[in-house]
Amino acid sequence: MAGVAAFGLLATACATPTVVETRQASDRNLNCEQLLAAIEETNQYEQAARDDRRVNGTNVAAAVFFWPALVGTYMNTEDAIEAAEDRREYLNDLYEERNCN
Repeated sequence: MAGVAAFGLLATACATPTVVETRQASDRNLNCEQLLAAIEETNQYEQAARDDRRVNGTNVAAAVFFWPALVGTYMNTEDAIEAAEDRREYLNDLYEERNCN
């Protein structure tokens, strides 16, 4: 019974960073200031995903007790980082397209 509880705790404790949508329906309606805010928000999502990859108590416990959870965390953070990079590129293109410089 304790093993099942530990497994459940580890499975729910794994990092699940936000994977942002590259393009959102309202993006084309954003003004220059709003685009900058969206870019900053995207940077924060990426940083949070990168932080989830670092050595921390949860990741160490996952590696020791249930290594597939660590693999899942790594894969999820990779998806989140790539999505944030793609979104930032898209938003930067919109920013330049609008001559916001």
